[in-house]
Amino acid sequence: MPEFPTFKSLDEIRGLLAALPGADEAAASASRAREPQLTKPPGALGRLEEISQWLAAWQGRHPPSLERVAVRVFAGNHGVARRNVSAFPTDVTAQMVGNFEAGGAAINQLCQTVGAELAVVALDLDRPTADFTEAPAMSEAEFIVAFQRGMEAAPCDADLLCVGEMGIGNTTSAAALANALHGGAAVDWTGPGTGVGGVALDAKARVVAEAVNVHRDADDGLDILRRLGGRELAAMAGAIVVARFNRTPVLLDGYVSAAAAAALAAQTPGALDHCLSAHVSAEPGHRRLLAALEKVPLLDLGMRLGEASGAALAVSLVRAAAACHSGMATFAEAAVSDKN
Repeated sequence: MPEFPTFKSLDEIRGLLAALPGADEAAASASRAREPQLTKPPGALGRLEEISQWLAAWQGRHPPSLERVAVRVFAGNHGVARRNVSAFPTDVTAQMVGNFEAGGAAINQLCQTVGAELAVVALDLDRPTADFTEAPAMSEAEFIVAFQRGMEAAPCDADLLCVGEMGIGNTTSAAALANALHGGAAVDWTGPGTGVGGVALDAKARVVAEAVNVHRDADDGLDILRRLGGRELAAMAGAIVVARFNRTPVLLDGYVSAAAAAALAAQTPGALDHCLSAHVSAEPGHRRLLAALEKVPLLDLGMRLGEASGAALAVSLVRAAAACHSGMATFAEAAVSDKN
């Protein structure tokens, strides 16, 4: 991984995004050459074949491997939560961070099941972002600090990185980001989050519309993320970017991580080529956003938990893809007749 300085401006981060490395074509070519030789009909493993090629191309080696899988959960608090956009108080963010650290959350069980290491990064939980219906969520300096925290949290030697989050109010942030980036009506992007419905859901959509209108003069994807995001979203964006330089493929979790990633895609076409969507959540805006990003999710299980749970669950699919590609015998090795 190259050494990155402490960023002093958004323009320096824009420059970093303009210099993202591409896939390793030699590794991708080796993957494409091996796949037809394996003892199965062409295409018989469906998307598993695509996943193994993606993994090789972005790890920069063939065959791909998954010795170290890292899961990073970023936590932040949102000033917009004071607008009653969530069914839970903001105290829950810190309480859930404690639960993660104690091993009592769903993500702890999933990481143990799929053989992934978990780290939780809490970002100034005692200092929520500004209410973005009134002002930008973060100053430029605050955004840079959070973005760089995400970069620092992503291990340089991971074979796969899963990014997720925890933050009361952050589905409102995700909806506002998606709406600002992709247009349409706020109601199209706004969902129940932690469980709001009825009149409260209508009010949440109005908050999203209000926020998008306030920041309609934003400069670009990064500026939209600064204005409508949160510290955990900025940190996820930083982790996704540095993973590209580290040759680490990324699994995006739910709506909130997809919204953070969408800001990068708006900033730099191709910025998410090293990322797959692990799942589509029950949050209605998530499916719409993935369609806009042209990301077909690996799983569709009606989950809406966040905390990287869908990404961790999808690790098993990526492991299966790598194992089949690397471990299956070829027709020649197995003395099995190939098709005529």
